[in-house]
Amino acid sequence: MSNSIYIGYDFTVEPLQPGTEILIAELGYAGFESFVETNEGLTAYIQKNEWNAFILDDIQILKSNEFKISFKFNEIEQTNWNEEWEKNFKPIVVDDLVTVRAPFHSKANTQYDLIIEPKMSFGTGHHETTHMMIQHILKNDFRNKTVLDMGCGTGVLAILAEKVGASNLDAIDIDNWCYLNSLENIERNGCQNISVYEGDIALLKTQNYDRIIANINRNILLQDIPVYAKHLKKHGQLFLSGFYAEDLDLITEICTNNGLNFKSKILKNKWIAAEFMN
Repeated sequence: MSNSIYIGYDFTVEPLQPGTEILIAELGYAGFESFVETNEGLTAYIQKNEWNAFILDDIQILKSNEFKISFKFNEIEQTNWNEEWEKNFKPIVVDDLVTVRAPFHSKANTQYDLIIEPKMSFGTGHHETTHMMIQHILKNDFRNKTVLDMGCGTGVLAILAEKVGASNLDAIDIDNWCYLNSLENIERNGCQNISVYEGDIALLKTQNYDRIIANINRNILLQDIPVYAKHLKKHGQLFLSGFYAEDLDLITEICTNNGLNFKSKILKNKWIAAEFMN
């Protein structure tokens, strides 16, 4: 964000997921340019000169009976948003092996030092799901493997996968901002083997992968697991996150029906990241 005047919306969302994720996607298309997830839902910001009183009229999730969403909004005082972001964005360290930091942080002493400027993209490592997926990558063999990072966000998981030895990687996200942000972060980290694409699961044609990483929301995973199964090589591994622990049985059932066996899981607060294998 620049020093422009902004309108801030505070949304209360029930249930939080996938409601918050869907709301972010729809608000992004409407012109909102920054989001902060809260315990109750979401705070979203739009420049005042891009705002109008009917800005939410086309936000379909607000009309859905599946979610209970309320909001209030107000004008935000002129602020140096970059300065605020830098002040509040702290590096994270995963298992004393990986640091995820912004470009303005000092170089880390961990084995893997990932420089991520998230902008509006999901995937700084701060969210439990990204943190757990990093742990899965660290615990498993990615050397000389072909990898798909589906719903790549900032590209952080694909970047780490290359750093631990993956030889050929595809990173896909449906959001244009994430696509562009991934390209920037891949260049920023000196990666050479990652191809980034804007789109969804329909982009997969004849490609097959040793490892597939998908940190998305539950409903998208349930829809796409059969496709992941078709594009996973023999003895391949599928890593899934973006859903609550209570949804694991449903995810496992779909995986089992598509020839994928449950292998392991990591829990963090109410979130889960699971490993499956064919």
